[in-house]
Amino acid sequence: MAEAEYVKDGSEGWATRFFVIWTGQAFSLVGSSLVQFALVWWMTSQTGSATVLATATLFALLPQILLGPFVGALVDRWNRRRIMILADTGIALATGLLIFLFATNRVQVWHIYVIMLLRSLGGAFHSPAMSASTTLMVPGKHLTRLAGLNQTLQGVISLFAPPLGALLIGLLPLQGVLAIDIGTAALAIIPLFFIAIPNPPRQSAQADGEVIKPSYWQDLRQGFLYVVKWPGLLGIILMAMLLNFLRIPGGSLTPLLVTKVFGKGVVELGWTDTLFGAGMIAGGLVLGAWGGFKRKIHTSLMGVLGISTGVILIGIAPSNQFFVLLIAMFILGFTQVFANGPLGAIFQSAVDHDMQGRVFSLVNAGATAMMPLSLMIAGPLSDWLGLRVWYWIGGVLCLVVTTIAFFTPAIIHIEDQPKKPSVEELPVIAG
Repeated sequence: MAEAEYVKDGSEGWATRFFVIWTGQAFSLVGSSLVQFALVWWMTSQTGSATVLATATLFALLPQILLGPFVGALVDRWNRRRIMILADTGIALATGLLIFLFATNRVQVWHIYVIMLLRSLGGAFHSPAMSASTTLMVPGKHLTRLAGLNQTLQGVISLFAPPLGALLIGLLPLQGVLAIDIGTAALAIIPLFFIAIPNPPRQSAQADGEVIKPSYWQDLRQGFLYVVKWPGLLGIILMAMLLNFLRIPGGSLTPLLVTKVFGKGVVELGWTDTLFGAGMIAGGLVLGAWGGFKRKIHTSLMGVLGISTGVILIGIAPSNQFFVLLIAMFILGFTQVFANGPLGAIFQSAVDHDMQGRVFSLVNAGATAMMPLSLMIAGPLSDWLGLRVWYWIGGVLCLVVTTIAFFTPAIIHIEDQPKKPSVEELPVIAG
């Protein structure tokens, strides 16, 4: 496999190479969404247990939380294209095993747990490898627009995957639905064999005139030091984790909000998902066409302010005016694109290429770890003080955090890279 060179602003021919890979990955995401829908439906119909569903979610999160910080150093050490090929292949093989279990009527709930764990493990490697490869294949000036396109894709999948999954389950046996994931995985893997992805040069240490390659643990240490010693990057990561902590419970509490506060049913609950997905699609299209403000961080923080507005609107919506909740859900989907897309582009453009695997893995691990932690707190608090309380708390604190970020020079000037540590100056040899 020949390696490509980095693309730069003004480079030609990058779009064809990148979007062939991107399209394959998009189909793979659709297949993964169908697998998730099919497995959740099977566990729900077979057990009817909330504990089973919660346990399955935990198994799906564990690799991202526990292994995420350690995976990044491997992504930076290894060939990123091979990582994506092996990760996608491993995920497809796990699905293949599940197809066999369903076809032979041997499947049990614990099998689902194990398969979800294995698929999540593959994702823990694939996600940072794909994100880090993107910055090597796409000119920096297009990263924000690409982020908008990615958000649009997520919106389309969230909008259409559930009804498509329901339709397919009605037409095919469950193993037939799962088999679609094998085909979509092939669409993601095959282009990677023919399109070169560059790998960044590795940093080395000098000792008595001899070049010394850092060990895995030294690479891992470098990654942590790189984040800790860059105030702007550390501040944005901590801010993103806190905002994730405040935002996540809102989605989990929505079914109870729709039924208990607004007195509606499953159809209206479906409309909340539809409006959220439509908002993501619209926001992604706008961001993709516009590209955001000159400073990406301004676009991201304005998006967070929009999220805060949507969350507070949910908290104050009169219980007899369900349409206000639908408006709020559209606002949340629309503004989430402007919050997340540019933030990812900042990480991709500002972080050194040979550090991106480690940094992206740390970001993913931190954000994912907020999910179970926030749900553990928000659930009992909402039972105690009422469902609306968390929306008030989350919305107001999001406003406060964003306001602080606007007046924090290290964050607002992150793209100027003030106090950014030089990779060459970070200690390589553990002392």
